[in-house]
Amino acid sequence: MKNEIEKVLTMVQEGKIDAAKASELIYLLNERESGNTTKTSKATKYTDKILRIRIVSEEDGNVSVNLPIKLIKVLLSAGMNIAASIPESEKYVKNIDLNVILEAIDNELDGEIIDVKSSNGEIVSITIE
Repeated sequence: MKNEIEKVLTMVQEGKIDAAKASELIYLLNERESGNTTKTSKATKYTDKILRIRIVSEEDGNVSVNLPIKLIKVLLSAGMNIAASIPESEKYVKNIDLNVILEAIDNELDGEIIDVKSSNGEIVSITIE
């Protein structure tokens, strides 16, 4: 299954599909692999949410990344590095404890998770909506 997920992520990098379609494909691959086709109403609603990362930097410009929770859960279950899937933002997310974000997702929290403002005006905001 890992090879199939890598193919889907490659299609995203090449611009052949968007993140939402990739999330759907990976979710279906994961469901097929686990043989689990039943979903609870609460889980379905939460997995329809989006992790939004906003970076404002006068030096490097602005970065906006939206990752479907479904995609994050599948990447985690496949043992993949979430930070590697956030293009152009390694400089900013390397100093953020990703375990805080993962814990928020595990506990199905939503709203603002992280809001960091540096002394030089850079802003990193992470929300689940």
